[in-house]
Order: sequence, then C-alpha cells, then structure tokens
Amino acid sequence: MKSPRIKGSLSSCRRLYDSGVSSHANDPAGSPSANYAELTAQVKALVAAEKDRVANAANIAALLYDGLPEVNWAGFYFYDGRELVLGPFQGKPACVRIALGKGVCGTAAASRTTQLIADVHAFDGHIACDADSRSEVVVPLARNDGTLVGVLDLDSPRPERFDAIDQRGLEDIAAVFIASLEHA
Repeated sequence: MKSPRIKGSLSSCRRLYDSGVSSHANDPAGSPSANYAELTAQVKALVAAEKDRVANAANIAALLYDGLPEVNWAGFYFYDGRELVLGPFQGKPACVRIALGKGVCGTAAASRTTQLIADVHAFDGHIACDADSRSEVVVPLARNDGTLVGVLDLDSPRPERFDAIDQRGLEDIAAVFIASLEHA
C-alpha cells in the first residue's frame, strides 16, 4: 500500500531543516547538549509524519552528518537475522556486511551497549572502512522487547571527537527512531 502524501510535507520538512541546527561547529557559544536537544526535536518532527524505516533512517543520517561538526560518516546498519547490513548513510562508501561481535558496530550490536571509541586504531578488531576515521560512536538499536534492529554509527577524522554528551544525545535520537518503528 502506498503511503499517503501529506500536503505541504516537503515544505514543512524544509522549514524544519532551514530553521538551522545550532551545532557547536557553527555556534561556538552553543553548548553540545543544546545542539542535541535541537537535533532530537528535529528528528521527532521528521519521523512523526513518516513510518518507513529506510526513509526515516536516511533523513536522520543526513541530519546528523550535516548538523554535527567533525563527522565524516553517519549512518545505519540493520540486522537481518544473521549480520549487520549497510543501511542509509552519509559519507564515503562503507563496508556492506558486519558480523555480530566484529568491529565497533558488531560489538555494539552483540553487547547491546553503546561503544564510545576515542581511537579506533586502538580498538582490537576495528574494521577500517575509511582510513580517515579516527574515533567512533555506535549506538545499538533494539526494540522494547530486546529484538535487535541494528546500530547507529558515527565516525570522525578527529581522535577523541565523541564524548558522554554525544553518547547521550545519540542514544536519545536512537530512541526516537526505535519509537517510530514501534508505531509503524
């Protein structure tokens, strides 16, 4: 069944996005936590009118890639019952399949815990999809019943780019994405 077209949805989306992301790259005085509050509000607005997993993941990846400073890759891997498979992303081409427990993404998926990696070269078993990436944060995506959906992955060319504020903000965004699946 085709999704209904919502009159004005594209212009509403553009107004939402054009309102600006108060990123700490563009606004040095802005706090990172304020930036995540704005990003989370924008994600909620984007997924409110759309229930398609791929469409929502694509918009979230684009919003994070554009809205966060010093990020060279932002995207999703979805669990297909055996392994993680590349989903919507922004950045250079990426590894298509990742086994559970392998690399940062596979570790986050298998353990169901966020992986905050200051130096990917020091992470035993790191899978280097982009030689420029130096730090990474991966948030597992699981439904309320614990069923693994996939992971949200962000990379940066700067070592120690991600911190506890990023982790909390991205976990909040991941929760909004999961909630959109629960109500689909």
